[in-house]
Amino acid sequence: MTLLDDRPAQAAPAPTEHGIAGRLRDLALGVRFGFSGGREGWVRTLLTALGVGLGVAVLLGAASVPNFTSGRDARYDARSIEFSEKSVRPSDRTLLTLDTSSTYRDVSVGGYMLDADGGHPALPPGIDKLPGPGEMLVSPALRDLLASPDGELLKKRYDFRDVGTIHEAGLSDPFDLYMYAGSDSLSTDRGATRVDGFGRAANDNPLDPALVLMILLGCVVLLAPIAIFIATAVRFGGERRDRRLAALRLVGADARMTRWVAAGEALFGTLVGLGFGLITFFAGRQVFAHVEVWRLSAFPDDFTPVPVLAAVVLLAVPLAAIAVTVFALRSVAIEPLGVVRGGRTRSRKLWWRLPVPVAGVLVLLLSSFGEGSSQLDMVVIAGGVLLTLVGLVLVLPWLVEAVVSRLRGGSVPWQLATRRLQLSSSGATRAISGITIAVAGGIALQMFTVGINDGFSSSTGQDPKRAQIGANTDFPSGALADRMVQEFRTTKGVTKVIGTVSTSAELVGAKPDADGYAPSVSLSVGSCPSLRELAHLPSCSDGDVFRVTRSHDSYLDGELEKVAVPGGRLVVDDPEDADRPGLKPVHWKLPGDVRTVDSRKDPAGEYYGGILATPGALDPATLHTASTSAQIQVDPRVPDAADQVRNTAFAVDPGMHVWTYELATRDKEYASIRTALFTAAALTMVIIAASMLVSQIEQLRERRRLLSVLVAYGTKRSTLAWSVLWQTAIPVLLGMAVAVTGGLALGWLMLRLVGKPVTDWLVFLPLSGVAAALVAAVTLLSLPPLYRMMRAEGLRTE
Repeated sequence: MTLLDDRPAQAAPAPTEHGIAGRLRDLALGVRFGFSGGREGWVRTLLTALGVGLGVAVLLGAASVPNFTSGRDARYDARSIEFSEKSVRPSDRTLLTLDTSSTYRDVSVGGYMLDADGGHPALPPGIDKLPGPGEMLVSPALRDLLASPDGELLKKRYDFRDVGTIHEAGLSDPFDLYMYAGSDSLSTDRGATRVDGFGRAANDNPLDPALVLMILLGCVVLLAPIAIFIATAVRFGGERRDRRLAALRLVGADARMTRWVAAGEALFGTLVGLGFGLITFFAGRQVFAHVEVWRLSAFPDDFTPVPVLAAVVLLAVPLAAIAVTVFALRSVAIEPLGVVRGGRTRSRKLWWRLPVPVAGVLVLLLSSFGEGSSQLDMVVIAGGVLLTLVGLVLVLPWLVEAVVSRLRGGSVPWQLATRRLQLSSSGATRAISGITIAVAGGIALQMFTVGINDGFSSSTGQDPKRAQIGANTDFPSGALADRMVQEFRTTKGVTKVIGTVSTSAELVGAKPDADGYAPSVSLSVGSCPSLRELAHLPSCSDGDVFRVTRSHDSYLDGELEKVAVPGGRLVVDDPEDADRPGLKPVHWKLPGDVRTVDSRKDPAGEYYGGILATPGALDPATLHTASTSAQIQVDPRVPDAADQVRNTAFAVDPGMHVWTYELATRDKEYASIRTALFTAAALTMVIIAASMLVSQIEQLRERRRLLSVLVAYGTKRSTLAWSVLWQTAIPVLLGMAVAVTGGLALGWLMLRLVGKPVTDWLVFLPLSGVAAALVAAVTLLSLPPLYRMMRAEGLRTE
């Protein structure tokens, strides 16, 4: 029998080491606790890992943007043709190319027809050999479209035999619609270009300062919520962890050691989240090759993070988890008998929170930006935007506490919700901090893009009511040119064609100018209905000729007076000008009774200046060379009428230029950047909604015993559900107020940097509605876990 007094005395706990070695040991102990924390510990770890993993996946995606854009642009440049003023002589490596790019419905279809001069022609990237006559090589996306019912009309246009696939090296993205068709009848007389290789120099033109600022704002706006999201995810707690931390205090650990052990547990969840984020990122980039988001897609290899940025992400996230956990536990009382939360006796102070957004506003007010701005200026502006957004998150907890402390009375669910918020509003404000900063940044970004929109959009002056489609091409004979107009008139869905066959006219015997060129004007032949669209004609019948003046171009009007002399003899088609020697020029006498009329703006928004003639006065078939212009009006009630016109154009001349008339055009760089930013913003909002759901479930887990007690005492489940809804709704409403105010202020400051006024103060309405819908969806998705946590099992304890 052993007496108690005979037992050896237990040694006192070893003194806590406060050096780096001690902190690493504490972190390792926390990691061990996180790994062996039981089912509840693993649930908390998985919740943390889910939040961190989603954030890491987004950050790695952002780190891949430089490689994504450079890879896509490099492949686009590699397959393009560098046009040169020097002609390329035929050789064994040369080939003739004809651009056959067109539009099908609302998508672009690119490609070339190819005709080799020799046996070893240069090949465009992505193909192993040239297609033969009547054959074509297509991209996978174009093949899928042609094989589907939606591509039936396009298949009639590209009536070639599919003999191969264009590989990734020759495509800008997985959904690129591209083709190469073989031919043996291309000619430089019909618009073909002879080349000895593919590829052009990269575009080194600098971006407009407003676009640079938009990209800068977008990067900060999109990444700041993710950082807040990760900081929120690593703060998830749990009853088992609280008991473990209290036990550490009981055996002699001081408060600082317990905080570092807790940081080690958060670090373990973060490391698991890093692994989950890497898996999500690499899986997501595979999916992105098969899913198109707002016309954006990419090959998996394009989403390769920049090594330096990837290293920063993989190192910064674990360090941030440690720092956030240690800082968050400074306000938590960890004692040997338990962990006390929500024991705040002092209200939150505004004096140290408000200077942060104020500093951001002052930085942006004192900053300037333009073409001569340096990278330091961009860093300063980015810092100002970040300070402003982070400042909103800091002010939000104070605002929520100040408002809920004054709420009294109401229904039982309302009182439960307000009392809970009065006791502790930290969890609720942390849950909505991400959505608040995302909405504020989104409003600023939308406000900025709307404000600079006019600078990147211009009115064309075109009139889509008079004609919807324009077409133009050159022909080696006037007969072929006239045939184009007739083909368009018989196309299904076409109601009107303004078609002219054009050439140049010079006065016989005219003296050349100082540059050695004789005065010349345009001569266009067309029917009276077509000519009436180009000039104000008092009357018109076949055989009439008109001189068109007041073309809003003094040079053209001056040339007209020199050349269009009534009764003068004109050279209307000189083959030497078209590099076709050996043919005799066509001479034509201008009638003495030619009438002078005023020009009229055509559907393309241009004024014609020159000579107009009807076929009875000049037969187009007598011309050796001619260009044809057609402005086509289609019946909107006829399905795919525009594509019927494009099919006709391709059948007449595969290289014919066909375009649609629009009231305004938008800069392509601006449009692509805007699309990319709003695609990323939509993904960010989804990620933030997921973080809110994870945070909401974690808060419910922390209160499941309280919920079970209330249900055991007879509280209705619906009452508790409504109380949870109010607990979410009150901070969300206050967060939206902060987000709208801060977003509008930030948008105004950014527009001020580029000297643009605010054009729309109501841009916050759509984004606020989306945020409200996401919050409602998160609340509804949290109801099933809420009902499960109200069961009697929640009363069990050790």
